Amino acid sequence: MKMSNNKKIRITDTTLRDAHQSLWATRMRTDDILGIAETIDNAGYYSLECWGGATFDVCMRFLRENPWERLRRIKKVCKKTPLQMLFRGQNILGYKHYPDDIVERFTALACENGMDIFRVFDALNDPRNLEQAIRCVKKYGGHAQGTICYTTSPVHTVENYVKLAKEQEAMGVDSLCIKDMAGILTPGAARELVGALSRALPGMPVQVHSHMTSGMAAAMYMAAAEAGAGCLDCAISTMSSFSSQPPTESVVSILESEGFDTGLDRAALSKINAYFRNIKAKRQPAATAKVEPVDAGVLVHAIPGGMISNLRSQLAGQDALDRLPEVLEELPKTRADMGYPPLVTPTSQIVGVQSVLNVLSGKRYSMVTDETKRYAAGYYGRTPAPIEPKLRKKLCGGLKPITCRPADLLEPGLVDAAKALPPGTVRAEEDILSYALFPEVALGYFKWRNEGGPIPADEEATAASKAAPSPAAPAQAGEAKAAPAVEGTPVLAPLNGTFYRSDAPGKPPMAADGAAVKAGDAVCVVEAMKLFNPIKATAAGKITFLAAHGKPVTKGQVVATVA
Repeated sequence: MKMSNNKKIRITDTTLRDAHQSLWATRMRTDDILGIAETIDNAGYYSLECWGGATFDVCMRFLRENPWERLRRIKKVCKKTPLQMLFRGQNILGYKHYPDDIVERFTALACENGMDIFRVFDALNDPRNLEQAIRCVKKYGGHAQGTICYTTSPVHTVENYVKLAKEQEAMGVDSLCIKDMAGILTPGAARELVGALSRALPGMPVQVHSHMTSGMAAAMYMAAAEAGAGCLDCAISTMSSFSSQPPTESVVSILESEGFDTGLDRAALSKINAYFRNIKAKRQPAATAKVEPVDAGVLVHAIPGGMISNLRSQLAGQDALDRLPEVLEELPKTRADMGYPPLVTPTSQIVGVQSVLNVLSGKRYSMVTDETKRYAAGYYGRTPAPIEPKLRKKLCGGLKPITCRPADLLEPGLVDAAKALPPGTVRAEEDILSYALFPEVALGYFKWRNEGGPIPADEEATAASKAAPSPAAPAQAGEAKAAPAVEGTPVLAPLNGTFYRSDAPGKPPMAADGAAVKAGDAVCVVEAMKLFNPIKATAAGKITFLAAHGKPVTKGQVVATVA
């Protein structure tokens, strides 16, 4: 082993956010974290990534927890190590752009509640979508970390990445992260990119984030460290690898053998690892426990680590898990069609779900989500490469394309969000922000909170499934399953999901009961896989709705008739 020559390199721990998002579909509870938080705080990490990404949504939607309370409770224990979050720029934590006033107030409250480091990124690497978030982080005293979302394509070059980094430096970022969402950054490419950034932006700290999906991230980390990276993202070993980050203990040994000093406490790491090994059995979903340890296919489809587990869950929710290979084959084709976006939330979700729809529908782009339409029309920002004009026109439908910063078209939204909340709902200002980001999810959580629900939603679902057969279960052998009697042309749910008469909370129904509609008119939506899928009338006539707003529907269910 080489003797240490005091080459310092720091480690950010991702166990409390990205690791369980990648491996457990984000199902770690706050109590799970607090049971070991003090030891983690004393281990010597540079920072603890514990918030952002899918954690905010899942806390309310499935775990029945307040994400703001999670942040406060972690901060109360972790007094030595800075807390870090993943911040989707103008998308904040959601799948669309939010008005500037919501971005600002969210940032201010995040700082007040204990957040220190904000890793700000945009899925399209569009600098215009980073400006407001970075400005607000600096304004309220946070550390603004700029981000390069790494991917490969004919238009993604080292020169373009350096140009993006300089644009973020001009915005005032304190450090820079190379975010390799899918684990496709090779050691050679890392050495070249880190070296180029170090030469172009001397003095700018560079951090590297990756996933072990392809199996090469640990080797890549060593190359990045040698090229000048000052910090690396790792997860404790029992929560590492597969589609998570490289294992902390192994990376520390690799680095120390080459003369680097991480400053981490090995005894503390051992204790942390033993703790998470004990809770793994009850938290890891069965569907993600059976994945292959290395997926070399990621070098083709480039699906990020956090999306792999979600994609499996989404296909399982559509009773189509067996079609995963078809989706993985379709996804790079869809990505190329849509201008080679880096696959990270929300573009990973948009491209991924569109790929699923292309496969399940049997005809590419015969079903197009609202989010895909808005993406093609420029409402998420500039695509890295232009979309072929004929396809773009088809994807946009009747939506007019834009070229300005998307958020410039948005009116302030915070006051309207506060007014829209039912009386007696709000316990703190943070609740208004939760609603502004995830209206339906937040309302469901607030209702559960006010009624004193006893257990998390995912455990409720498990208990209910044990107590009674699922209404969507297939008929047993010899058992007749009668179709509902309907008059007129049926309108069917294209997917399993939640049925809505309107396309956004607080908006009027897309079509009133008894209204005259034309064939092809969008009349309702099904929220599936976190995106909104319009349902079109299948004939001209008067429409009668049979499904209830806000209730689950199954694929093929008659949600309305047109006569």
